[in-house]
Amino acid sequence: MKQLSHKDIQNQQQQFPITIVCDAIRTPENIGMCFRIAESFGVSKIYLHESSPATDNSNVKRTARNTVNQVAHSTYTSFNNTIQQLKEEGNTIIGIEITDKSIDIQNFNFKNHKKIVLLLGSERNGIENIDQIDYSISIPMYGRNSSMNVIHSLGIALYEVTNQLK
Repeated sequence: MKQLSHKDIQNQQQQFPITIVCDAIRTPENIGMCFRIAESFGVSKIYLHESSPATDNSNVKRTARNTVNQVAHSTYTSFNNTIQQLKEEGNTIIGIEITDKSIDIQNFNFKNHKKIVLLLGSERNGIENIDQIDYSISIPMYGRNSSMNVIHSLGIALYEVTNQLK
């Protein structure tokens, strides 16, 4: 067995009808990792709140590597206006959040939705405008902790979504 280098690997490049909306994520490294993982899973676009660290932040750039230049993105001011616009464009808004109506991620049929928005809440408060989402999905956990890092949950969600859609 031999470990492969980046030069040895040829990924099947594919883009999915997935958009990520970051609801006021505050940590530059989380923004950078959002770009990195979004590029890995063929995400179409990322929306960042104006209060989040900008893509020219040195920690965002370092963590994202070059993926900031590879994934379409824009900044928004009004969460409600942005979500309303995405709904009008035919997107289903899916919050990655633990709620009393959450569906375990492996039981959610992503194929039933043509365009998907994965909504990430802030590190401290989660999704603050929870009434704006169409569905809430959660990731079953088996330890004592009830939550995980927002980007780790995004990685798990993107794996499940793309696995169903491919």
